[in-house]
Amino acid sequence: MEKVSFIDPSAPDFSIRSREVRDAREQSWYARTPYGIAVLRYEEMKSLLMHPLLRQGSYKWPDHNGVFGVWAMWWKRIMLNLEGEDHARLRRLAQPAFAPRRASSFVSEFRNLADQLISTFERRGSCEFMKEFADPYATKVICLLMGIPDDRWRELSDLTFKMGLALGVACRRDEAIVDEATSELLQHAETIIDAGKANPKSDVIGDLIRATQDKDVFGDQELRDMIVLLIFGGIDTTRNQLGLAMHLFIENPSQWELLRERPELARKSVEEVMRLRPAITWVTREATADFEFNGLRLTKGTTIHLFSESAGTDPAAYSEGMDISSERRPHFGFGAGKHHCIGSPVARTDMAEALKLLAQRIRHPELNGAAKWLPDSGNTGPISLPIKFAQPNQSFNNASAGEG
Repeated sequence: MEKVSFIDPSAPDFSIRSREVRDAREQSWYARTPYGIAVLRYEEMKSLLMHPLLRQGSYKWPDHNGVFGVWAMWWKRIMLNLEGEDHARLRRLAQPAFAPRRASSFVSEFRNLADQLISTFERRGSCEFMKEFADPYATKVICLLMGIPDDRWRELSDLTFKMGLALGVACRRDEAIVDEATSELLQHAETIIDAGKANPKSDVIGDLIRATQDKDVFGDQELRDMIVLLIFGGIDTTRNQLGLAMHLFIENPSQWELLRERPELARKSVEEVMRLRPAITWVTREATADFEFNGLRLTKGTTIHLFSESAGTDPAAYSEGMDISSERRPHFGFGAGKHHCIGSPVARTDMAEALKLLAQRIRHPELNGAAKWLPDSGNTGPISLPIKFAQPNQSFNNASAGEG
């Protein structure tokens, strides 16, 4: 009989990349957790993401962790955690904001932004990557897309970082910080709406405001919630993913050199990074009825955590190691199905442009001191990532990056 492990993703020292999780994956396609089950292998995750008897399960995250304040109420209202017609209606309204065509129209702006940021530290030979590149780049991209004044980027970056603590395993401890940040972002949404109404434009905010004219389609509260979701989701995950990308390339210097030599691999680089080190390490579903899957009886209400990182490194689906030139099976870093990340076209485009230019300009990057990390579960990434790199006419051996 198959041995099934018990793992606790809520433990302070839990790591999604731990030997404990790898051993559990070898023993079975799933493990038991305090919440329900965790799915560890690629094929089972692929099937369950699309299973008709599963709904989005993240809406219960606040309940699982005993948080019930401003953020928890917002979290349960947003498109991400709704089902049926309400989810479909809100998704239809928000989809144009992050359509591939709109993302492509901003490529030159993404390049200019990356160029400006790299130029501030390039000749110094070092930087704090999160503070000097990932944070401002991710935030200013959202400001560009949503027509938010550029001089507000730092405040928005700080607020989304604090709000992102809600998706970590210590969310109950951080509830007061999270609620304050959520309240401030909702107030920012009001200001953005007022400005959009006073000066109508054909942009993301203008499109959303016009949709509220039909109250049966899009309400005022839904508009505020949607703007906060677009700001938060667009900044927090991209910032973390860029930090994880840089750290992963530092651990794999030959791949960084390959990207420098072949910038056309930037798109594949994004996919490979998100397969190996996704910022969102799991997605959640909940059973809407009793059913059996692969010999396991799942009862209605069971929470199912689908471990994106574990599926993305499953040896039954992928060869070992990082290779940005390989053709890989699709990863689950953006989820799948009707809850597939709505912002993925923009994220893929802006990260590809950033990595392409960074590889051209930043030679032989390595860590320049200890990085500081969010917990290696839930939503993860570097809090700080000090790096150094070769200045013109200088090179050095890439040192061991160590463990994050």
